[in-house]
Amino acid sequence: MKKIILGLLLVPCFLLAQQKVSIIPQPVSLQLDKGNFTIDARTTISYNKADKSLKATANFLASGIKKISGINLSQNKGNFKKIEFKISPTNEIGEEGYLLNVTPDAVKITANSNKGLIYGIQSLFQILPQIRTNAVMAVPCMQVKDYPRFKWRGMHLDVSRHFFSVDMVKEYIELLAYYKMNTFHWHLVDDQGWRIEIKKYPKLTEIGAWRVDHNDKVWSYRPQAKEGEEATYGGFYTQEEIKDVVKFAAERGVNIVPEIEMPGHVASAIASYPELSCSQKHQLPLTGGDYTNMSSNYCAGNDEVFKFNEEVLTEVMALFPSKYIHIGGDEVDKTAWKNCPKCQKRMQNENLKTEEELQSYFIKRIEKFIVGKNRKMIGWDEILEGGLAQEAVVMSWRGEKGGIEAAKMNHEVVMTPGNPVYFDHYQAGPDGEPLAIGGMNTLKKVYDYEPIPKELPSENSKYILGAQANLWTEYITTNEGVEYMILPRMLALAEVVWSPATSKDWNSFNQRLKWHFRGFQQKGLHYSEGSDKITITPRIENGQLSVALSSEVLGCDIYYTLDGSDPNGNSIKYNAPFLIDKTETVLAASVCDGKVSKGIPSKLDFSIHKASAKNVSYLNNPASSYQANGNNTLTDGVRGTFNVSKYWHGFYAKDLVATIDLGETTPVRKISLGCLQNTGDWIFLPKAVKFEISVDGLNYKEVGQEIMPLNKVKDSKAIYNFATSFVPQQAKYVRVTAKILPELPKGHSGEGKPAWLFADEIIVE
Repeated sequence: MKKIILGLLLVPCFLLAQQKVSIIPQPVSLQLDKGNFTIDARTTISYNKADKSLKATANFLASGIKKISGINLSQNKGNFKKIEFKISPTNEIGEEGYLLNVTPDAVKITANSNKGLIYGIQSLFQILPQIRTNAVMAVPCMQVKDYPRFKWRGMHLDVSRHFFSVDMVKEYIELLAYYKMNTFHWHLVDDQGWRIEIKKYPKLTEIGAWRVDHNDKVWSYRPQAKEGEEATYGGFYTQEEIKDVVKFAAERGVNIVPEIEMPGHVASAIASYPELSCSQKHQLPLTGGDYTNMSSNYCAGNDEVFKFNEEVLTEVMALFPSKYIHIGGDEVDKTAWKNCPKCQKRMQNENLKTEEELQSYFIKRIEKFIVGKNRKMIGWDEILEGGLAQEAVVMSWRGEKGGIEAAKMNHEVVMTPGNPVYFDHYQAGPDGEPLAIGGMNTLKKVYDYEPIPKELPSENSKYILGAQANLWTEYITTNEGVEYMILPRMLALAEVVWSPATSKDWNSFNQRLKWHFRGFQQKGLHYSEGSDKITITPRIENGQLSVALSSEVLGCDIYYTLDGSDPNGNSIKYNAPFLIDKTETVLAASVCDGKVSKGIPSKLDFSIHKASAKNVSYLNNPASSYQANGNNTLTDGVRGTFNVSKYWHGFYAKDLVATIDLGETTPVRKISLGCLQNTGDWIFLPKAVKFEISVDGLNYKEVGQEIMPLNKVKDSKAIYNFATSFVPQQAKYVRVTAKILPELPKGHSGEGKPAWLFADEIIVE
């Protein structure tokens, strides 16, 4: 990543007064006036000398101006032309808001705090040229009133899977600050590497910060060293380096929230201090040998574990002034605890009935320590399991369910659901894109995100602090890769969490984004131009199935085919949704300036049958996170794939009972239901599926039942069609009942809990 130069505008200065200002995120209000203010050698920065914090703010502005123009702005001189800072109580803009007033004679930035002044400067930088001009710079006259919608506007970076330098981290923070993101979630500890120096426990960085390098550079679970191999891949930050980064971030209004994982995801700590594990057998990765029996969890029955973590957190809190301290708490495999005498004794002594309650005990004990240091504990939504700690803040990543639950309990919440704000997911393609962990979170999906769920009662919405995007680096090994995965999606999220919900405008955002793209190009930043894939959406209205086509690329036409051929400018031009009344394949592509978009055309197969486009009713509604294409997903003619977020209805702890009204009495001879199995995501095939038919909708007759096939039980991934065939019989209604697996099998990470059931098309022939 090349050094970021402050000031990203994208047009020659002599055109500035004629161009629409392209600030991202969109200010609350912006009014352009006639004329310009010019920044030249006669311009001075004016502020109250008695307020020492303003000196650093003035230096921040002066440094940015010098990088762009070579001009050294004076400070508090008697020059006529001023850029003036003023801290003044202004109730209408809150703690982080600002007023920016540009006239031909002066630029005035007014705020309630230094943070607000910094954000006003960032908006000013976005109006200036991006590259060095060595010339005077014109700023259009304007009046801006601006303040954020949410107090938590976050970006996360995982430096454990792959280590990134201090310079890279600073550049990441620079980008966050430029777009008014105020929280940097620094994921410093995980199985793959311990990245923070702890003076009390030097082995954490002597051993835990390094792993063997098998040259694949892709995430793995602390790979076992072969004989003679040394752990040389990794790195860590010294405490002095961390102090420097914290200071750098604070100067830009960015708070750093450190994450120190516990009680799971700590193989790096266990490799360094094996006695912290439940296991009896330990080998360090430096020596090679077998250490696969070593748990990646801390032993919850060992008091030395709590002493260790308290001493680690004491050093961490001395480095980070953040009010919030993140302790992870996610994806704890409790198998070791079940087999550990110390953990079982702890459960007995504390009257804990389950390992989930033991996890809650661990988290609550750590929270008590953190609260005693006048900080607040935050963790991933798994900290809800077994009972939520008294003052804990929940970061909801497994959809929004955990966040909704916590907010209803009057706990603060940060929304960060995998769909759409995991930036390690694809944003385009996936053909032609860098390898990603999976999923598809496009720029528009991010822009359309609303952090306050509709299901949340309005009186609890105040507990939603904001939202955050996460960048896990299993498949991101370079600075360029980091750039590419956050740009421009971070800009979309910045507008979501800063600008008023009522002002969101996808077309306006796209127009402003073009100027920032040009800035990225001029600075050599790697970024995605966005998804040029066509979204093919089935629609059911008045008993008819139609298809709508859409694209995130503005200003291009969409062409499609129904005969299996690749679309081009001579194919059918899309103007409005069109009917699908027979089995066929839709292929679609965008055509811009006569050129067909690169990559493989979007494709969707439609299978038409007697239940196609017919209405479906449910005894138990699908989970809110897995609505797929709405109520009629099971009759939209589209079969599900291994992508769990599309075309599948998800049911948790409740059976699927779906009834289809065929509209008229008709002969029926076969019924089938497609189901998904993905055991790692707790999705299992149903125990059994029962098929029934009825003429009057009151009296049903069973026509078949199929039990889960034994040869599919152990498949980690499978798509299976449960079906029944019979002598043709008259039916107007079809009812399908799929029985969930009530308890996940022994040895599974969710052992004893209900499985998810994922279903797609019900086909009636």
